[in-house]
Amino acid sequence: MLKLHEELSLFQVSVQRLADIFSPDRIFVVTVQDQAEELKRQQPEIPETNFLIEPIAKGTASVIALAATALMKRDPDAIMAVLTSDHFIGDEQRFREYLLAARDVALEGYLVTLGIEPNSPSTGFGYIQRGMYLGEYHQAQAYLIERFTEKPDLSTAQHYLEHGDYYWNSGMFIWKASQILSEFNRQMPHLYHAIDKIFASPDVKSRDIMTKKVWHSLEVQTIDYGIMENAVQVTVIPTTGLNWNDVGSWDSLFEVMQADPDGNILIGNGEHIGLDTKNSLLYLEQNNRLIVTIGINELILVDTGDVILVCHKEHAQKVRQIVYYLKKQGSNYL
Repeated sequence: MLKLHEELSLFQVSVQRLADIFSPDRIFVVTVQDQAEELKRQQPEIPETNFLIEPIAKGTASVIALAATALMKRDPDAIMAVLTSDHFIGDEQRFREYLLAARDVALEGYLVTLGIEPNSPSTGFGYIQRGMYLGEYHQAQAYLIERFTEKPDLSTAQHYLEHGDYYWNSGMFIWKASQILSEFNRQMPHLYHAIDKIFASPDVKSRDIMTKKVWHSLEVQTIDYGIMENAVQVTVIPTTGLNWNDVGSWDSLFEVMQADPDGNILIGNGEHIGLDTKNSLLYLEQNNRLIVTIGINELILVDTGDVILVCHKEHAQKVRQIVYYLKKQGSNYL
C-alpha cells in the first residue's frame, strides 16, 4: 500500500497494468480485514463485492481456493489469473502478452505458471525445471513442468543457472477456475469442502459469518506445496525482458528504482539533507519533518511518522522478525 512508484502504491500499479485486459468488475482482491478499507480507497472503481476478506492469513492455497470458488459462482467457464500486488514489472506490455499466451494454454486444460529467466544464482526463489516442449502461444513458448524445487543453497542455484532449463517461480498462475478447484478437491479436500460450505450460504452476511467460522480450522499452506507440486497438466511459460522483481524487502528497491549520483534513493514527501551519505534508501512519509544523515553508507531509513526503521541493507530481510516480535507482544504499532 506504500507509494513507492510515481505517487502510486504497488497495489495501484498492479491494478493499472491490467487495465487493457481486465475491466474493474473482473478484478478481485483477496486480502485481510485490516487492509481492505485502504485498498478499497486506493481503487474505488473495483466493486466492493469483489473484495474477498480472509479473517486471518492462512497462506496462498486458501485464498486462491476462495477466489476460484467466487469466480465459479459468477462464471462456470472462468479463467483466472493469480497475480500479486508486490511485484515490479518494467515492461508491462510484454507482461500482458504473456498473460494472453497463458490464457490460451489454460484453455487447452493446463495449469500455467509464469517462470522468470534467472539472471543470478538467487537462493531466495523457488525454481521450476521445464520439461517437454508444448508449443508456441502468442510468440511465447510453453513447456510441461518437470519439477518444482524449493529455495536452493548457493551451489545448487549456480547449477540451475548454468543448466539453462530452470526458471524462478514467479508465483503468478493462470488456469480454469474449475480445474484448480478439481485439484483442491483431490489434494486438499478439507479446504475444498470448507470453501464450498462458505459459498453455500444464502447471502453475503451469512457467507461472512461462515467464513469466520471455518477459517480457523484451515491449515496454513501455500499453493506451491499444497497443490502445484503434485498437480497434473502443469506447464510453465518462461518469460524474458519483463524487468521483473519480487519486491519483498526494502533492499530490493535498489534493483528497480533510479538512484541519484551518490547511489541514494529518496522516496516520499519528507525533506532530507545528506552529508557523505551514499548507497542508502530513505523513505520519508512526513512532509513536515527534516531528516539529516551524516557519514552513512548502505543504510535503509524508513520514517512513517509513528515508527522509524534504521537498518543495514544486508539485514533488510530481518524486518519480518521485528514484525513477528511486535505481533507476539501485542504491540499497537501494527
